[in-house]
Amino acid sequence: MHEMSLCEGIREVIEDQARRHRATRVTCVRVEIGRFAGVEKPALEFAFDVVMRGSPAEGARLIMIDLPGRALCYDCMKEVEIADRLDPCPDCGGGKLMPVGGDEMRVKDLEVV
Repeated sequence: MHEMSLCEGIREVIEDQARRHRATRVTCVRVEIGRFAGVEKPALEFAFDVVMRGSPAEGARLIMIDLPGRALCYDCMKEVEIADRLDPCPDCGGGKLMPVGGDEMRVKDLEVV
């Protein structure tokens, strides 16, 4: 389950930012997850609760923000949203698409006290 290691990375970010801003407690963590990131959200939620024990974010809410898949269509030269990597261009129907977004995952922000 790679979600556990993802949460360990999130914990490092949280601990670093809590130290930097002298925050004693993190109450909410917002994470942006691209459609093609391969993250299982229920597994991420479970791993988050486990990995955050003993950290400033123990008991914090995890909010997952979905980011769309994006691709550049070489037929119409537009950047478009796609639901699946193999989808045709929703604008022109072309099939020459290069994914340019949707595989990212990042901590967007934290609520601290």
